[in-house]
Amino acid sequence: MFVIADEVREALANERPVVALESTVIAHGLPSPTNLTIAHEMEANVRAAGAVPATIALFDGTIHVGLSDEQFERLAAPGVEKVNLSNLSLVLARQGVGATTVAATIWCAAKVGIDVMTTGGIGGVHHGEAWDVSSDLPALAQTPVAVVCSGAKSILDLRRTREWLETWGIPVVGVETDVFPAFFSRLTELPVDVRVETPEEAAHIVGVHRTVRESGILVTVPVPAEHEVPVAAFNRFLAAANAELAAHNIRGADVTPALLDALARISEGATLRANEALLRNNATMAARLAVALSQLDEELSAR
Repeated sequence: MFVIADEVREALANERPVVALESTVIAHGLPSPTNLTIAHEMEANVRAAGAVPATIALFDGTIHVGLSDEQFERLAAPGVEKVNLSNLSLVLARQGVGATTVAATIWCAAKVGIDVMTTGGIGGVHHGEAWDVSSDLPALAQTPVAVVCSGAKSILDLRRTREWLETWGIPVVGVETDVFPAFFSRLTELPVDVRVETPEEAAHIVGVHRTVRESGILVTVPVPAEHEVPVAAFNRFLAAANAELAAHNIRGADVTPALLDALARISEGATLRANEALLRNNATMAARLAVALSQLDEELSAR
C-alpha cells in the first residue's frame, strides 16, 4: 500500500528527522503556478532546517510518501480528488490520484513512523447550527502526530473549533503567541494551552505528550507579522466572499476552495500572500521541531 521514497526511507531507517507535508495545497489550496512553487519551497525550507520532507499523496492504488517532480505535476493537473479518511480507501480502490488533507496526511504519516507534519491551517467547526466538523479534528484526536500550523482557517467558527480541541484532549502549544492564531490573522481572543518561544522548546512538550497520550498535538505559529491580514479587514473580505458564494449557491466540499479563491480576489492578493508566507514559515518551524525531537530521542537512548 505504501511506496516510500528512498530519501525518506533512509531517513526513517536511520532515525533522522522527517516532516510530512499534505498535498491538498498543490491540488486545491493555491492557484497555479503558485501551488507548485510553494510546495517546492516548503520542501526546500524543511531541508534547509535539517530535516527530510515527505509530501504525501495517492497515485494508482498506492500511498506515496515523498514525491517526484513528475508526481508534483500530476497533483497540479485537473481531476485530483481531495482525500480525507472517509474516502481514502475509495480513492485507493479506484486507483485514482488523490491529494491528502491534514486528516489523511497524519494517518499516513503515523503508519510509516513520521511524527511531525506541517500545514497552513487545520480544518475545524464551520459556522451555523449543523455542526459541520472537519475530519481533521477527529483524526487529531486519535493520531499521535504533532501538527505545526497557523491555527485553524479563518473562515471557520474558531471558538467552537478551539472548544472541540479542548474537549477531545488535543493540547495547543503557541510558538511566540499566547492566543490561538486565525490563519491570515495573528490575534484572537482564544488562548493556547501553553506558550513557548521556539519550536525547540515545544519539542520537550511534544516529547512528553507522545509518551502519555495516543493523540495529536498542535504547535501553532502565527503568520509572519509583515504578511498578516488584520482581523477587521479580513472580516470585510469574508462578508463579501460569503455573499458571492450564496449568490452562486455554492455548498458542501466546494465551499472552502471557492471561499479562498474569492478572498484572494477581493483582498487584491493579501490573503494569498499571507497564505504563502505562513506555509513557508511553518515548514521551517516543523523541521526545527522534528530535529529537536530527534535530538531528544538520541539523548534518551544514550541514558
